Amino acid sequence: MIELNERQSTLRAYAREWATELAKRAFELERSPELVHRLLDLPGMVFLARTPVPAEYDRDPILLDGHRYDGGSMERVTICEEFAAADAGMMLAAPGPSMSGVLVSQLGDKAQQEWFFSRVLERPTWTFFALTEPDRGSDAGGLQTSLVPDGDRLLLNGAKRFIGNAARASFGVVFARTKPGPLGVVAALVETSLRGFTATPFPTVGLRGNQVTDVRFDNVEITMDRMLGAHLSPTRRGLLGAVRGLNKLRPGVAALGLGIARGAYEYVRAERRDLTAWERCELDEMARDIESVRQLVRRAATAADADDPALATLASAAKARASQLAEEITLGAFGFFGAGARLQHPRLDKYARDARAVEYMEGTRNIHHLNVFQGLSRRRLAS
Repeated sequence: MIELNERQSTLRAYAREWATELAKRAFELERSPELVHRLLDLPGMVFLARTPVPAEYDRDPILLDGHRYDGGSMERVTICEEFAAADAGMMLAAPGPSMSGVLVSQLGDKAQQEWFFSRVLERPTWTFFALTEPDRGSDAGGLQTSLVPDGDRLLLNGAKRFIGNAARASFGVVFARTKPGPLGVVAALVETSLRGFTATPFPTVGLRGNQVTDVRFDNVEITMDRMLGAHLSPTRRGLLGAVRGLNKLRPGVAALGLGIARGAYEYVRAERRDLTAWERCELDEMARDIESVRQLVRRAATAADADDPALATLASAAKARASQLAEEITLGAFGFFGAGARLQHPRLDKYARDARAVEYMEGTRNIHHLNVFQGLSRRRLAS
């Protein structure tokens, strides 16, 4: 069993309080995503806007009971679970370095990291992370967005889909291809103010506050100093390097699914006081499933913080199981309230709508099942 230490428990307590306050505005955010601009002074938003930022770039860190937090994986899964248990949409709509910050920390040189994190800390700033494509999904090996040399610059062309916050972001990370093969996949820092960059939000069933968008690049000019990983070897900055960064992100995505499942479970416990013996057994089984997935998520986060070779397998296992759990628990929760549950319990309905979206974050379940199979067949969990 992996338990939180005193420092992590302090973070969990604060995150739970912040998330509960933000969740009061969840349905308002769904109706009007621009509401998030009026919530930036709330403590939870202030914290999310500055996390994760490496310690060397944050000269005025937020301290909680004397503890400093710089976005390690165990910190991230703790925050994600607590916010998602209240409202995942509110967390994903928040400004901050988010997923792009993890990739910049992994692949960026010192100048790029300073540029990225100094701008994030200057004021509340949204960032975006663009991997998924309309016809290719989140298969990094099959992406078609291109970066073609043009004198002393590169031209970015292509399209991305299901990209959160791109319409309100100032900059982000875009994955593209410079040549065929795994070494041809690269990541670049891209500013949304550049000519040829277009981000168009579209309606979604869940996570509406996140403003999921279509993004298009039409000869967007990228200078060489915005190419992540140029100081690294080709293998470290190519597809393998990108995958390592993605593996660092996946425990946090898994924690979102875990939190949504927990939120639905706690809603049933709060709203259904008079339970039959059978219903009590069902709830007990839900609680056991939630705790087992929590342990898997924490194990993956521990591997991420330790650079454990088993990370890829554990991260995929956690993401696949957590997204499945979110759907199982949210849909199962309706059974405690009868045929009209979705209409009569809008918060439970929102948990179910948001749960489905987790399936498509950072790779669908079939991709992660394949990753787990490969990890087990190569005995990556033997130690």
